[in-house]
Amino acid sequence: MSKQITKILLNESEMPTRWYNIQADMPNLPKPPLHPGTRKPIGPQDLSAIFPDELIKQEVSQERWIDIPEEVQEIYRLWRPSPLYRARRLEKALDTPARIYYKYEGVSPAGSHKLNTAVPQAYYNKMQGIKRLATETGAGQWGIALSQACTFFGLACTVYMVKISYQQKPYRRTVMNIFGSEVFASPSNQTECGRKILEQDPGNPGSLGIAISEAVEDAALHPDTNYALGSVLNHVILHQTVIGLEAKEQMAKVNDYPDIVIGCCGGGSNFAGTAFPFAHDKLVDGKNVRLIAAEPSACPTLTKGKLSYDFGDVSGLTPLLYMYTLGKDFMPPGIHAGGLRYHGDSPLVSQLVHDGIIEAKAFGQTAIFNAATLFAKNEGIIPAPESAHAVCCAIEEALICKEAGETKTILFTLSGHGLLDLPSYEKFLDNKIQDYNLSDEEITKYLKNLPQV
Repeated sequence: MSKQITKILLNESEMPTRWYNIQADMPNLPKPPLHPGTRKPIGPQDLSAIFPDELIKQEVSQERWIDIPEEVQEIYRLWRPSPLYRARRLEKALDTPARIYYKYEGVSPAGSHKLNTAVPQAYYNKMQGIKRLATETGAGQWGIALSQACTFFGLACTVYMVKISYQQKPYRRTVMNIFGSEVFASPSNQTECGRKILEQDPGNPGSLGIAISEAVEDAALHPDTNYALGSVLNHVILHQTVIGLEAKEQMAKVNDYPDIVIGCCGGGSNFAGTAFPFAHDKLVDGKNVRLIAAEPSACPTLTKGKLSYDFGDVSGLTPLLYMYTLGKDFMPPGIHAGGLRYHGDSPLVSQLVHDGIIEAKAFGQTAIFNAATLFAKNEGIIPAPESAHAVCCAIEEALICKEAGETKTILFTLSGHGLLDLPSYEKFLDNKIQDYNLSDEEITKYLKNLPQV
């Protein structure tokens, strides 16, 4: 193929028909989730009140490949396979010998990768007779995706949106409303959990941990309602592997393979969806590929957190997960990458970081907006602030190649566009963006309160 190819495409017939399950190949599986009351390993019956049977099976499955239902594939074809780009103009601007590719998930109707799991989650719930889904959302990408997926399958949807993002990103909630979802600023007056928090702190800006508590409480109290999570859990990670599976096929079309794979990381779904198919090559075939999770320095779960059992929510309603955590009570600063403001991380990602198969880096707000602006000026796409962490990491690695005079291939996922994040960019351009440097003392304070197991 010509060296000047910029956009590498797959036909719909080349779209993956199976998801990849890394649990089949991990040297060490994470410790099992524990019941919040008994602190004993949970069974399927403990999850059946809020999840459909098929997702529970996927959560614990160790089969390497899991078929994608045709009904899900049909909706995937609205935007999948997504394009892979060679970032030639960015390479030139950086004057780097590195080859930079990015997988662009912003082409989905939701504008991000989140629809990859929202569609199967809505499908499996519909098949089980559920009428409504309740969920949380940080920056709003997941809330939009689930709202759309519920519309596709005729389900109602209730979204608890972290209050600081509800205020910073009003148009994302407008999109959710267009698709018929109810959207509440969290903490809200709709749940007992929300009311208790507001009584103690009326100005609480919210967190994903609080919003999860509200959504889980809502689902548990209504028999026709289930809960849907946009990241962290094994079945969510599984659905996102369509990203990396497609990327491998696309890079093969131009006879290239990454030395470095990068994704932004909050709960872990976009990063894992990109990296896990390449982790397979590292674990099974011995490929020498670096896998880098890029997270915010204001919420440094993987880089400064502790691998421990912790609740996934503030109220302690969820099972305890063995993951890197900053503590369920950790209140992240109100950074504009709202989708990355989560105190914990995927147990699968956490285990692979612990085992040295994945590495993590943290970046501040100023750096990521500078990187996103440079990327936009050269590639023409404005990244979501979350995705900008991957952009920033890729630029850093490309400049390291420049300094060393090394030609390496860098792949990152641009997990979503930032066209509904323009107020954040406006603040950046007005020099009103600040970095938050958490001290070790602050983090230690929250880690002291981890549950005893």
